[in-house]
Amino acid sequence: SIGDMSGHGRTGTFSASRNCVETLVTWGRKSKPLPSFHFTPNLTCSYVLHMLVLMGPCTWIWPYLSIFADSLYALSGTRKHLERITSVGPRPVGSRENEVLTVNFLLEQIEHIKTISASGPNSVTVDVQRPTGSYKFLGGITSYCKVSNIAVRLEPKAGAQHLMLANCHFDTVANSPGASDDAVSCAVMLEVLHSLANLSTPLRHGVVFLFNGAEETMQQASHGFITQHPWAKQVRAFINLEAVGVGGKELVFQTGPENPWLIQAYKHAAKHPFASVVGQEIFQSRWIPSDTDFRIYRDFGNIPGIDLAFIENGFIYHTKYDTPDRILTDSIQRAGDNILAVLKHLVMSEELADSSEYAHGNMVFFDLLGMVVVAYPAHVGTIINYMTAIATFIYLFKKCFHPSNMGGCYVKELACATVVVILRNLPFLVYSVFLYFDVSLLLWCGALVYLTAHSLCSAYVPMLMVAFPLATKLLLAREFKLRGASVKYSVLYQLGLALPYVHFMSLIWLVFEIFTPTLGRINTCPPDVVLATIVTFTTFFFSSFFLHFIYLARSTKWLLAGLGTVFTVFLLLVSCGMFFPYTADPSGPRPKRISIQHTTRIFHGLDGQVESRDSGLWINSCDYTGMQHITPIIPEINDTIKTNCQEDRHFCGYPWFGSDKNNWYLPAPEVFPKSPMEFQLLSKEETKWGTVRLTFEVKGPSHMSLYLMPHRGASLSSWWFGDGTPQLYLAREYFIFYTHGLDAPAWNFWFEIQPPSEEGPEGMISRTVQLDDMLQRFPKWAFPSSWVSTYHMYRY
Repeated sequence: SIGDMSGHGRTGTFSASRNCVETLVTWGRKSKPLPSFHFTPNLTCSYVLHMLVLMGPCTWIWPYLSIFADSLYALSGTRKHLERITSVGPRPVGSRENEVLTVNFLLEQIEHIKTISASGPNSVTVDVQRPTGSYKFLGGITSYCKVSNIAVRLEPKAGAQHLMLANCHFDTVANSPGASDDAVSCAVMLEVLHSLANLSTPLRHGVVFLFNGAEETMQQASHGFITQHPWAKQVRAFINLEAVGVGGKELVFQTGPENPWLIQAYKHAAKHPFASVVGQEIFQSRWIPSDTDFRIYRDFGNIPGIDLAFIENGFIYHTKYDTPDRILTDSIQRAGDNILAVLKHLVMSEELADSSEYAHGNMVFFDLLGMVVVAYPAHVGTIINYMTAIATFIYLFKKCFHPSNMGGCYVKELACATVVVILRNLPFLVYSVFLYFDVSLLLWCGALVYLTAHSLCSAYVPMLMVAFPLATKLLLAREFKLRGASVKYSVLYQLGLALPYVHFMSLIWLVFEIFTPTLGRINTCPPDVVLATIVTFTTFFFSSFFLHFIYLARSTKWLLAGLGTVFTVFLLLVSCGMFFPYTADPSGPRPKRISIQHTTRIFHGLDGQVESRDSGLWINSCDYTGMQHITPIIPEINDTIKTNCQEDRHFCGYPWFGSDKNNWYLPAPEVFPKSPMEFQLLSKEETKWGTVRLTFEVKGPSHMSLYLMPHRGASLSSWWFGDGTPQLYLAREYFIFYTHGLDAPAWNFWFEIQPPSEEGPEGMISRTVQLDDMLQRFPKWAFPSSWVSTYHMYRY
């Protein structure tokens, strides 16, 4: 039997075959009974309510309470700009809506601002850029011709040597009006430009407002500006405005690289801060399939910056539901207040004049309840983290040698309890109140040391989850010794842990806000498994320092019965398909993402003649469920028309191919696009160094992809794109994505191919089809040296 931990005679039986569990039970039996208050399950419920009541106002409501107080940002014009930009509909690169209508509207508004501010101390200069270029991008090449940029330079009339850059993009993906991504940012930038241009005092430095028209096509317009525009050489730092959701609070999720003065500027100037280094490290780990202009300015311009993005309601990001009415006025006001204040602070700062002088290390940064930003250098964070870890080990070390812990018995019990919690995830087997606290402390400390050793700034999270519980435990030790687990003790204990727990809750909310809709755009892993894993770890982390309160309860059977009932009910509801994942409800749509193209495939032979052709609807599922929910509604889309990769054809023989699991091809009549593609070989010549140069000309629509797969034995030695060095895409072919604006000339490019050599050293024939097939089957760690030989025997 196990002695009652609260000293009120609760008994029960427990048997176990494993030594670790037996040891824990023995420790619980031998421990001195705890003087305690009569805890009931209501105490646990009160804790949950306490945390929810505290977190709700602080995390979601409080940041909006003072939005309109003391605001210098004029909101009225922003909503009009947003509605006007989105009124033309989707604005893909190369369309009239993007290249003409939106550009004309923006120029009209900028000219108006320039006129009304002409008498002020600052001047406004406008330049429309149509750059052409190409560069390496995520394993392939992106090439562009005459995409649109509108650059507005605001500076003192005496001129400025150093510039700050503010960037947004007004183009969209096909079929989306793009209110949040990224028309609202451009609307906000227009009003920020209006406010700064009408200041009564001259700016210390200049600022360039870049309205770029080609971000959705692999950030081409920002590349054209930072590598070709004459103003780019004077840019010292930038702010990029983006969206991975529709509305809500704008999150600072990337800064730097290095240059901690930027996040310090945001800390001092932002009126409604919302920033997290955790978001930065998640985004830069490539767990989220997205990219922004931040990377272009960082990698090609070598300048530091701040990346902000709207993150809420990512379910309708890049869909037809991304409309202006879904962006709350509060969200626009928040963004305007923050961007205006931060930009004004930066253009008046000394650091902008020589930003390289302040580039020293990374920063740990996070906001507390949307009220203030905590920021300190990463090396200071490392010191704090290791000091916290040392304090924890000293605490545990002293307990190991305390007379009441019977010599080294405590070490064995702590180790066994840790193994039980980690491997079996059964914390209820740890029948000691304080032993489970020590196990939680040890596990969080292990995470702290691991993250710190790997130079991750996110290590501040386990630091908080170690420092505050440890300090609270030590400060309340005398109170507990004198009065036991009284109401006063429990209240003070919860207050001591409130800050790290509330902050951790806000981070978990951030993770769910971003990852839940993101998993609806990934078809390679089951989202239920990912979310279940996150929920499991979240529950485990939240319970770490509070689960031992259950052991102080008079009876836990009602609590466990209630939790078991909730689990069973939801398991049955989920198993029977009660929760359908998609909805078209206008108040909260969650659409299933499907890519469908009506395509005609034409295959040409070596002589240029058509070998075969077909047409169909090329369908891709963007999430893991495939077409299982679509087939009952559209029976033609079923597994009989699923396609597999055709290895001998470029990119599996289709315009786009993700995996064999998520592709369907439904036969349909031939399609005749408005801008048919014309592909022509202009010349084919041998060079002096033994290669064959092929020159091509292509005319066609604004978006085209080129795949190049050399014949067996041949290799690509050089090409027109990028820096001239070919780079394989997906280890089997070369990929070039091309975009052009209006009135672009024909696309001309060349390749140099090294033909396969039929003659080896000393005239030996070195290749046959059968030999090549066999060579491909050897493992990578083998090096087969191959050639062709004959054997002759003669008798005389």
